Amino acid sequence: MKTSRVAATAFLLTSLSFLLTAVGSTATEPVPAAPIEPSPETLISSYHGVVEEIASGPVDESGGIKEQVPAKYADRYQDWKREFLSTDAGRNQWASYEHNPNFTLTIAVSRDNPEGATTGRYKWNDSGQLIAATITLGTRLDEGYPDPIYFPVMNSLVPTTSFSRINGSTLAATKLAHEFGHVNRTGKADATVYQLQAQLIPQYNKIFLSNGRNANDPKLIELATKIGGTPVQIWEDREYWGEANAMLYLRDRLTEESMRCPIFIRIRHSVDLYAKPYEPRFIEVARATPNQRPCGWQ
Repeated sequence: MKTSRVAATAFLLTSLSFLLTAVGSTATEPVPAAPIEPSPETLISSYHGVVEEIASGPVDESGGIKEQVPAKYADRYQDWKREFLSTDAGRNQWASYEHNPNFTLTIAVSRDNPEGATTGRYKWNDSGQLIAATITLGTRLDEGYPDPIYFPVMNSLVPTTSFSRINGSTLAATKLAHEFGHVNRTGKADATVYQLQAQLIPQYNKIFLSNGRNANDPKLIELATKIGGTPVQIWEDREYWGEANAMLYLRDRLTEESMRCPIFIRIRHSVDLYAKPYEPRFIEVARATPNQRPCGWQ
């Protein structure tokens, strides 16, 4: 008992001493480090995962859409596909690739990036025409919401206390629409420029990280001129085209104003905050259907 009481007294005195020191001391206390803002590349890769932009090996060139879906994930994939094809936008885009003998779109499902999706393995012919691409969907595509900075449309589906949850298959179909947007846009891009970007962006980033993040470095200015902008500008442009296509799908899918308007208002809020220079492409989607209110996109 005496030993316990001595120990308790010692503990009390130590605690009191520490408290008095903390109150009266003028020593500088450690200040928590400011959180490091994630880079654009990190935000984008957190959704898209690792992307093989240009096909490094042989690809199927037989034309049409090739679906590579393990049997284990076939049912959920069919649900996502059915949701995408429930809209005019989805059906029209799917048909444009399904019946194109000069272009092969491969759609695969993989566990590597479960809640995300990616598009790549692009291939062009000698004339500069895009002839193949691969969309890879995560096995849990119906879960997870990307960051609003580069994904204002997909992020608008985040459930809140005042907003009911969107069906998981609709979320997955919105992500699929985003990837179709990448394919659509890359098909219109200059093949030489796109391939040069894939080659020089890693070089730009390496210099940028080694020179103290000085974007005014003459070497970086020269590289940006060659590839048509900084990597951030290029990534932004690509992602917002993908998101515009995702918004097109949602415009057709959410036919009731009570569902569509809250979503469109949330999209506009994120675009105003993070993507103002790209606003026209979203306005165009919102205003495209005469019998629908643009819901905040006046």
